[in-house]
Parts: sequence; structure tokens; C-alpha cells
Amino acid sequence: MSGSKPDILWAPHHVNRFVVCDSELSLYYIESAVSSSTELKAGSLQLSEETTATLLAINSDTPYMKCVAWYPKHDPECLLAVGQANGRVVLTGLGQDHNSKCKDLIGKEFVPKHARQCNTLAWNPLESNWLAAGLDKHRADFSVLIWDISSKYTPEVAIPMEKVRLSATDAEAGLVVTKPLYELGQNDACLSLCWLPRDQKLLLAGMHRNLAIFDLRNTSQKMFVNTKAVQGVTVDPYFHDRVASFFEGQVAIWDLRKFEKPVLTLTEQPKPLTKVAWCPTRTGLLATLTRDSNIIRLYDMQHTPTPIGDETEPTIIERSVQPCDNCIASFAWHPTSQNRMVVVTPNRSMSDFTVFERISLAWSPTTSLMWACGRHLYECTEEGQASSFEKDIATKMRLRALSRYGLDTEQVWRNHLLAGDEDPQLKSLWYTLHFMKQYTEDVEQKPTGNKSPLVYAGIKAIVKSSLGTTESSRHSWTGSDRQADVIRYLSEERCLALQLCGWIKRGSDVDVGPFLSSLEQEGEWERAAAVALFNLDIRRAIQILNKGASSGKGDLNLNVVAMALSGYTDEKNSLWREMCSTLRLQLNNPYLCVMFAFLTSESGVYDGVLYESKVAVRDRVAFACLFLNDAQLNRYTEKLTNEMKDSGNLEGILLTGLMKDGVDLMASYVDRTGDVQTASYCMLQGSPSDVLRDERVQYWIENYRNLLDAWRFWHKRAEFDIHRSKLDPSSKPLAQVFVSCNFCGKSISYSCSAIPHQGRGFSQYGVSGSPTKSKVTSCPGCRKPLPRCALCLINMGTPVSSCPGTSKSDEKVDLSKEKKLAQFNNWFTWCHNCRHGGHAGHMLSWFRDHVECPVSACSCKCMQLDTTGNLVPAETVQL
Repeated sequence: MSGSKPDILWAPHHVNRFVVCDSELSLYYIESAVSSSTELKAGSLQLSEETTATLLAINSDTPYMKCVAWYPKHDPECLLAVGQANGRVVLTGLGQDHNSKCKDLIGKEFVPKHARQCNTLAWNPLESNWLAAGLDKHRADFSVLIWDISSKYTPEVAIPMEKVRLSATDAEAGLVVTKPLYELGQNDACLSLCWLPRDQKLLLAGMHRNLAIFDLRNTSQKMFVNTKAVQGVTVDPYFHDRVASFFEGQVAIWDLRKFEKPVLTLTEQPKPLTKVAWCPTRTGLLATLTRDSNIIRLYDMQHTPTPIGDETEPTIIERSVQPCDNCIASFAWHPTSQNRMVVVTPNRSMSDFTVFERISLAWSPTTSLMWACGRHLYECTEEGQASSFEKDIATKMRLRALSRYGLDTEQVWRNHLLAGDEDPQLKSLWYTLHFMKQYTEDVEQKPTGNKSPLVYAGIKAIVKSSLGTTESSRHSWTGSDRQADVIRYLSEERCLALQLCGWIKRGSDVDVGPFLSSLEQEGEWERAAAVALFNLDIRRAIQILNKGASSGKGDLNLNVVAMALSGYTDEKNSLWREMCSTLRLQLNNPYLCVMFAFLTSESGVYDGVLYESKVAVRDRVAFACLFLNDAQLNRYTEKLTNEMKDSGNLEGILLTGLMKDGVDLMASYVDRTGDVQTASYCMLQGSPSDVLRDERVQYWIENYRNLLDAWRFWHKRAEFDIHRSKLDPSSKPLAQVFVSCNFCGKSISYSCSAIPHQGRGFSQYGVSGSPTKSKVTSCPGCRKPLPRCALCLINMGTPVSSCPGTSKSDEKVDLSKEKKLAQFNNWFTWCHNCRHGGHAGHMLSWFRDHVECPVSACSCKCMQLDTTGNLVPAETVQL
């Protein structure tokens, strides 16, 4: 390799040794660096932050080197074959080897008949005494010579002098072999060689214009394909029929089983290639190097290396790595360390480099995170128990689905308890939907005054409909010596709004007593006192605060607040009013703050109450319905609705209802949280059909159904579909699949037909017993027998319920659990491939212990064709 760029060879059986060869052979020992601060030993080189290389030996006895190959066996361990410019192949060694076999082989030369350059060498990996050499073209000689290194020597005097003019040391050695074991490739040039691992006597050679496979058992014949890509032939160590070769800037991938043309041609590079090499530790990874480049390109062959069709190419992923800043002369993969290589530059500086694997992430529907890197599979686990607020929304929805969240249609408000009772917005939403449903049921019981559609339109639409019908009245404080009057407004629509807010039950009387009692039971003393004060009952508010202070979980400061309330005066310039206006903002509880804001406000100006964001929306809206006139109330609800829609606050459903504005609000909520579960159940609760047909609503519903399927909550998804069909009859799908008769083609689902059967009963056809116990073993239309079960050989049939229209009282068909059409074990089931089948229970029992179809002479593996056949519902699996 004199005058050429250096190359690297790893020792076949010493993973910590390699040779750098150019004008001489240098043996290095690679080891881990002790410390980065420690000075390097004499003769050592820094390869990376973790490794150093120490020079062990130098061999400069073989000049004019063109190619080098390391002996593949363990003994002798440091035997190398060197191909020279005159075509000779010389065996040489590195270091002291006391093995007698090595001493006998070192210095041995193999000389061709005519001198020309030796381009490549290849040891046979199995018959290790065989060494193949590829030479330049000579019109009267062969270009592929296979030498046996254990053959007898031939005296040098037998060699013509013109063939040894480049070998001055042969006279000293006196050991030259001139008779090769095999001679191949006459009148041609050989540029690259490699033995095929599948057979020790098959040799792949890159000749001048073709790739040829020589079989040493019959040297007169060869298999070849014409191509320019004849350089650097190398076999994939993991797939012995896949070979790579290159020409200039293009790499060709061949399949030896279909040797007519390459199965894949990689992207052509602008500069000529100098080396290609398969990774010995990673299947399907090919590295290529171009001339005067500091980048190594990697091609990862994905999936099966065998193409499906003639024109199908393997999928590849291309990457580029830069081991060092300088140009790279050559590289070599480490034989055992995964994805590790050593590169050498033209000035013999070296670098130890590891190619990091692409990381493939996989996130399961149950939020488990795994990733693959090389041969390792990693799973991410969370440390510690995260609070529910820190959990992902998918985890929350999964837990809620297990608790049947959203499916309680009787006590709708209970759904927030099923969600965990942690989110105040969800609590407000489900109470709003509960009050809407409650009012609708009350209205349906009355013969007149149907305002059910108005309820689901929200308070914003309700207050607009009350314009011009509102009555104002002056009310005085209850339980106070002060007789200041406060203006309050009332109408039928405002009473409905108060009912939706939960302040009053039903009727036109504003009686908040039951609501206050429920708040006291829940321990919400401040809120109860504020509601009592807003209803001008200052004595009740003081009593509630005193009761809260005396309770075990109450705040003792409530007594101080009650004492401050008792000193209320309506004089505008009083010291009490001045102090309350100043100190109310220092109170932590927002309800205590708005109580004093109300007492110190001018009549008709209650901004301190209406715009306190920490107070529940339903309480602010109820307050506005009591104390704002029509114009003020309309402006306030409009402004508050827009705020709720922009922020996606579910408390705003009280204002928007389940109409278009409600869909806009819910869209903002889903964009903010991703909670398609709540959005789906909420929209189904009372929205009109035109709103349910909105693309966004359908998108949420379908995504939630897909989520349930991905979690394998198939029963939950079925429950959701049933729930949806009850609330939205238009979504109920028509029957798409039915079991038909082989003879007449009619459905055999007789009991599901709405048309009464015209004809004789089943008892007249030999079927005894009551109709609910009978078996349908023949088609109800043509009376032909149904197929037989492959296992029990009984005609298939299902237990049927009472036939509609034939019972004595013509009562409705009962499809409850006790009288359903058929138990699952009796269902019809069959393989879509071989068409054999039987009762579902029999088939499941058979395939628990067998793989093939139960029918004789049928080799169909029915259950393996079903991708979901071995999956089980995951609804009982807890996180």
C-alpha cells in the first residue's frame, strides 16, 4: 500500500487488537482510558474519551503492499497475507509467536506465472488453508488464483528470472510456491473477492465487467451477471444470500437467489466510493465511505431482505455520521462491540466511534412508554405516586370509563362523583345538566307551558326571552333594624334561571331555604352565608357564620365576620362602611369578600360581586338575575358567556346551554384539555339533533369510541353506543349483518322480525315446548335445515323469544337478560376462510387445545387468522 491511503483490519479472535497498514504493518492494542487527566503512555494514542491505543509491533519487511488479509483461525493468531504490486502473496507475522506452525508459514511466498498487481485477498473461513488472490488481467494467465498455504515448496531456481525482479529477499528465504490449487478467470481482471459462507467451495469474484460465482467442484462453469458494480464485494453476515458491491459512487445490493439484477441500487454519491462494509453486530446495516470525505453513510435495510415481487425493493433508512473532523481514509467495524468502528485518516490519526441507534418510541393506549435502542427494549416507569391533577387526561378518562362515568342518566349530578369529585368545573357541569333534566321532566308532566327547548338553550337565551316581562319590587332586609329597601327583579324566566342555578327548587317562589340547608350539610358555610345575604336575610347569614365557627372543621374567624355583619348600616358616610370597603379585599375567602362588596355597593351597581372570578358562575348569574334590570342582565350574560367560551370553562354551559354556543365552549374546553369523554356525554345529554350532527360533536364521539376500543374496553364502548342510541335515536345504526339461509337467502333471525309470522307455529313442525324454549333448526322461510355444528353434528339454531303478534295479550317482546335471543355459546360462528364452524361455545373450547380446523381433512388454522381472537377485554385491569 505504498503511496496509498492506510487501511484498518481487526484481529478475528482478539477484539482489542487491530492493524493499520499502508507502507508498513502496525499492530495496536486498544484499551479503556484510566482517566482523562492521566498522561498518555509512550506510543499510545487517544482514540476517544474512553479508549486509547498502544502500539505493540511494526512490520516493515513486506514492501509494495497492495492488500492485506488476516488469517481467520485462532492458531496461528498473528498470521497475515500481504498482496504485493508484482502479484506475489507473502505470509508474514506481527510480534513474537513461538508456535512452530507459524514459524514454518512466515516468509512463505506464492508467485503467479506472470507478474502483475495483486488487487485483493480472501481467506476461506472454513477451509482456512485456502487463500484466494485476485490479480490484474494478463492475456495468457488466470486472474483468480487459490493457493494452499500448506502445499510443498518449489525451489526458486525453477522460476524464470523475469518474474522475480521485484523480490530481492527470495534468495534468502528459498521458499516459494508457484503451483496454485485452482486457477480461475482466464484473460480477465479480478478487482474484489469474497467466499460465500453457505458453501466453502463457492467464490464470488468482481471481475472486470461482471460478477461471477465460481464453484470449485466444477471450475469449467461459472454463474455471472454483467455489471459495472464489481468493486468491494462483501456478504451480509446475517443474510448470506445478500451481497453488496460498488462502482464509482453507486452501491448495488444483490440477492444471490435472483442474480439477474440488483434488488436495490442505493443513491449515487457525487464522489467515488472507497469502501463498503456490513456491520457484523447489526443485521442489515451497511456503511459506505466516499473519497476525501469525513462522513460515513449508513443504510439500514428494514424488514425482510427478500423482496416480495420482482420489482419490490427493500425499505431502507439512510443516515450520515461524522466520526471526526478530518477526511477519512478507511474504517473498520468492531467485530463484537455493537455499532462501534475505528476510523483512520490519511496521516494515520485514528478515532474510536460508536454509531448511536435510532430510538423508536411506542406509547401504548394505557400510557405506558417504551422505546427500542439496538438490541435493548426499555420501559419508562414513573417514580412516586402522582396526584390526579398531574395525571394525563387519557389516564383520567380511562379511570372514569371504568367507573361508568357519564352513564348515570337518572341522577345526572352523580356523574361528577364518578369522575372523582375533584374538578369544580365538572361538578358545575353535571349539576347544570341535572337541573335541566329535572325541569324538563317537570314540564312534561304538565299539560301546558312546555318550555323544555328553552331550558337546554341556556340562561343567556332565557333572559333574552324575558325582556319586557320583568317586574321590579322593593324588598327590605330580614332580621335587621335597618329598613333600607333594595330593588329586586322577578319574572317567570328569571325563576327558571334561578332553578337552573340550583338556588330554588320548582315554582315561582324564591325560597332558598333548602339550598342553604344543603350547603350547610356540605360545610360550605361562607357560600351559604353569602346566598342568605343576597336574599336579604342578614340574620340567617349571621347564624350560618356562627354555626360554621362552632363546627369542628369551621374557621374561628367566621365569628369576627358575623360580628362585622351585625353592625351593618345603610348610612353612606358611616365609619362601618368605610372600614368594610377598605378591609374586605384582605379576606381570603371570595364569598366573604363579595358579602361586604354587596353591602357597601350603590343600588344597581354590583361590579364587586359580579366580576369576582373566584365565585362560582352559577352564584354570580343567580345574583344578577335578582338585582340587575333587563338591559344590565342582558349585557352581563353576553359578556360572561364570551369569557366562558374563550377560556373553555365548563361552568359556562349554564349560560350557553347545549346549543351552538355550547358546542363552541366545549370545543375550547377540548382544545385545552383533550377531554373528549366529557364532551361526548355532555352533548348527548340534551342537544337537539342539528347540534349533534355538528362535525365537531361527531368527531369527539368517534374519537372517544376509538379510545375505548384502543383500551380494549369493548363492553364499555357497547354501553356507550347503547347510551347514545337512547339519547339520540338518529344515531342507531341499521342492521348491517345477518345470518342468511344457504338456500333461499332470507334472514333466519325470525324473532327479530317486526312482521308477525304468517303460518303454523313451530310446534306443528315437530318442535315441542314453549316458544321461549324452542330451537330454530331450519330456515323459517324455506324450512330447509340449517348447517350442522362441526363438533356436535347437531343442526345449528338459537333459542327464540316469544314471537311478536302471536302471544295471547300481544305483549311487547322481552329481550332482557333472562329472555334474550340466544346465549353466546349458542351463536352461529364460522371461519371466513374455510367456511367451517358451529356453535360458538364448541368452537372456543376446540381452539383452546387445537390449532387446525375441527373438520377432517381441513388444515386451515382458523383462529390464527383472527388478529383479535386471542385478545381479552381489559375492563377489569386496574392501572
